[in-house]
Amino acid sequence: MRRIEDLIYDWNVHRDAFHPTKPVYLNDETLRDGLQSPSVADPSVEAKLELIHLMEALGLHGVDLGLPGAGERPREDILRLAKEIADHRMAIRPNVACRTLVQDIEPVIELSQRAGVAVEVCTFIGSSSIRQFAEDWSIDLLLKHTETALSYCRDNDLPVMYVTEDTTRAHPDTVRRLYTLAIELGAKRLCVCDTVGHATPPGVRAVVGFVSELAKASDPNIQIDWHGHRDRGFGLANCLAAIAAGADRIHATALGIGERAGNAEMDLLLVNLRLLGWIDNDLTRLRDYAQTAAKAVDVPIPDNYPVFGSDAFETATGVHAAAVIKAYRKGDVALADMVYSGVPAAMVGLEQKIGVGPMSGRSNVMWVLERMGIEPTDARIQRVLDGGKASKRLLSEARIRELAEG
Repeated sequence: MRRIEDLIYDWNVHRDAFHPTKPVYLNDETLRDGLQSPSVADPSVEAKLELIHLMEALGLHGVDLGLPGAGERPREDILRLAKEIADHRMAIRPNVACRTLVQDIEPVIELSQRAGVAVEVCTFIGSSSIRQFAEDWSIDLLLKHTETALSYCRDNDLPVMYVTEDTTRAHPDTVRRLYTLAIELGAKRLCVCDTVGHATPPGVRAVVGFVSELAKASDPNIQIDWHGHRDRGFGLANCLAAIAAGADRIHATALGIGERAGNAEMDLLLVNLRLLGWIDNDLTRLRDYAQTAAKAVDVPIPDNYPVFGSDAFETATGVHAAAVIKAYRKGDVALADMVYSGVPAAMVGLEQKIGVGPMSGRSNVMWVLERMGIEPTDARIQRVLDGGKASKRLLSEARIRELAEG
């Protein structure tokens, strides 16, 4: 039997295609940036704990636990989550977001000590000229805040990721001055942010390449992060472009939740990285992650959402369904999984589904009746087929059974 890979010519991995020469690391922002979405509910700490364990199961490397400067309740949740990571000896590493203000960073010292695990400080500051103009900031003020905050982190042995907000609209001279100072003050990780989803993939390659060259010239061990939003719909594409440009760690959120149109989707990013062969993570718990996140933040997964929407692996179109059914009848589940799907459902613990609706054929009905344990006689097939043709949407299982029984 031929391998499925031998039946698909994959233009995505042609001889000149990029393939990373170093590991791709992932940082989950669901519990911080994701919760800035206007539509989500703030999950209970129990739901957050469940998500942390699923992130660990999926092999994610970092997780943003929240904003300690936002108040006592967020700090209590951060401590509980950090302790869970420490107590269960998880591989995932915690971080928190802080403004470049000592008052935001100071609580992290106690949090780290009480939790028994190092918590990375992701200290952020606006960098674009438009932000500076709106806020009446000067570059000297930005440098002063950076120096004060990072000096405090250095003096207290706090690991630091220095984050420039709106990097993708900032002038290169500003970016250079801010990151150069951050490096001098001990930052070991620099985060390039597309805060308002402005960048296109070529823009990502330009800015990440610029920052990467700047960093490596000072210290080849400095890591580069990419944090992007999807206001223009480029979230996932920009993540892949950032990796190709040299980024070491990529930020994303479950289901792409986040401020305005949201962030890059962590679940879809994992699927695409796996299909590209850039990671080999076990994704069989990915559906649990997506569904748990949706329930935790009270945001339903759209029916047509890729991979995890209810429509993702279902077809009722006669020609398409016929190909899937023929593959199943060959006894080749892998073939059925890929003949009309760009994502193998089995990779994420799901399977292809056949429905009956206005564009269905006899093979759809026969297959569905067999799967329901109903003998597909000619009369039953015709009644169900006529019902599907007369319907405005797919028939429910109850309606198919009713039509089959006459």
